[in-house]
Amino acid sequence: MPPADPIRAELETLHALVERALQQQRRLADENRSLRHSQEQLATDRASLVARNDTARTRIEAMIQRLRALEQPPQA
Repeated sequence: MPPADPIRAELETLHALVERALQQQRRLADENRSLRHSQEQLATDRASLVARNDTARTRIEAMIQRLRALEQPPQA
């Protein structure tokens, strides 16, 4: 049977590696959660901006139509 000290050292090294891997996994999970939240917020903001853009486009098109109607001479 091999001496206990090398085995203990190897186990401690392995334990440290596992702990580091777990810390990295937690950090990446937190980062992933944050990125997903940001993505959801950006999608919401984009939808709002698209709606506002559509409203503005509709209003501008209506103004253009009214201006064109004013440019035309009255018909008798």
